[in-house]
Amino acid sequence: MTDGGDGFGEVMSGLLGAVPQVINTCDAAHRPCRARWWWEPGTRTAIIESAEVIGLAMLPPGKFHPFDLDSYGLGRVLRAVVDKGARRCLVGLGGSATNDGGFGVARSVGWQFVAKNGKPIVNWAELPLVTQISSSRGLALPELVVAVDVQNPLLGPDGATRVYGPQKGLKPKDFALAERAFLQLAKLIERQKGRRLDRAPGAGAAGGLGFGFLAFFGGDLERGFDLFAKETSLQSRLGAKDLVITGEGAIDNSTFMGKGAGQVAGLCRKLKIPCIGLAGDLVFKKRPNKLFTRLCALTGLTSAAQAMREPARWLEQLAKQVADSWPKKSRHGGSRKGLNSTKRGVPSRA
Repeated sequence: MTDGGDGFGEVMSGLLGAVPQVINTCDAAHRPCRARWWWEPGTRTAIIESAEVIGLAMLPPGKFHPFDLDSYGLGRVLRAVVDKGARRCLVGLGGSATNDGGFGVARSVGWQFVAKNGKPIVNWAELPLVTQISSSRGLALPELVVAVDVQNPLLGPDGATRVYGPQKGLKPKDFALAERAFLQLAKLIERQKGRRLDRAPGAGAAGGLGFGFLAFFGGDLERGFDLFAKETSLQSRLGAKDLVITGEGAIDNSTFMGKGAGQVAGLCRKLKIPCIGLAGDLVFKKRPNKLFTRLCALTGLTSAAQAMREPARWLEQLAKQVADSWPKKSRHGGSRKGLNSTKRGVPSRA
C-alpha cells in the first residue's frame, strides 16, 4: 500500500515495472547519501520517493533541529530525471524530515532567495527576511504528478507546521517563526503567480513540499492513495473480501486527512466491509473517526519505548489477540455490536 509516503517508490515501481537507479546526493541534514529513484523506459516515466532522500527515518532521533534541515538533496534527483529524458515523473512526498516549504529543493536547482540587504538566504528559518525570489536558470522538468499523503494547507492550525511539525521535532515555541517563514514565502509567490497556492489541498504535505512543487515546479498535486488505488483497481479487489486489516505507526487525527490507513478504512466503510486498524499508538485530540470497525495499539500491551524497540514482536501479539477475539460467524463479522472500540489494548469479545 502507498499514500505517497514511505514505500511509494517501491510500490509504484512494482506496479509500473520500473527499475531502480542510484544517485549520490545528500539527506535532509546535508550529509552525503546514496538514494534510489526508479525508471520505466517504455513510457519514459520516473518515480521519486522523497523519503528515500530526505526521509525522517534516515536521521538519528533528536540530533538535528528542523530549522537546520531542508529538501536540498531532492534537487539532484530531479536533475537526474531531466538528464534521463523523462516525459513524466511521479513524486511521492510523505515521510520527509523537513518543514521548509520546498525552499531547499528550489534553491538546489537555481532559485534564489534574497533579503532586503541583498544577501542570499541559505536557511529556510530566515525566510521572514526574504524580499525577493527568482530563478536564474530554469530546469526543463517533465510532467510532474505529485502524490501527497494529506490534504492540509500550508498555513494555520491545520497546516504543515502545527499538525506535522511536532513529528519532525518542532516545538510549540518554534511554530511562530515557521509560520512567519511560510507566510512570507506564500506572499512572494502570490505576487509572482497572482494566486494563493498555500491554500491548495496538499500544500502542507511533507512540511510544505506540496506547496514547493506547486510554486517552483508547476506540479499537479494528487492524492497519493487515489493514484495507488487507480493503478491497482483497489475497489474491485476489496469487493470480494470479508475483512481488511491496515495500520500505521500512530493512528491519530491526521490519519483521516488523506493518509493511507484512513483512506482504506473509508473505502471499506463505503463497501460495508469491516476494517481493523493496528497502530503503534492511538493519539486523538478529539473523538476519533468511526471509519474503523476496531482500533488497537501496541501501547495497550507494552510501553511506547518497548513497542518501538521490538515492533514485530508486539505487533504479532496484538494481531493474535485481535484475531482470537474476532467473531467468526459470517461475512462482515456477524453482529456489529460493540465493535467500534478505540481502546489502546484489545477490546472485549463482541
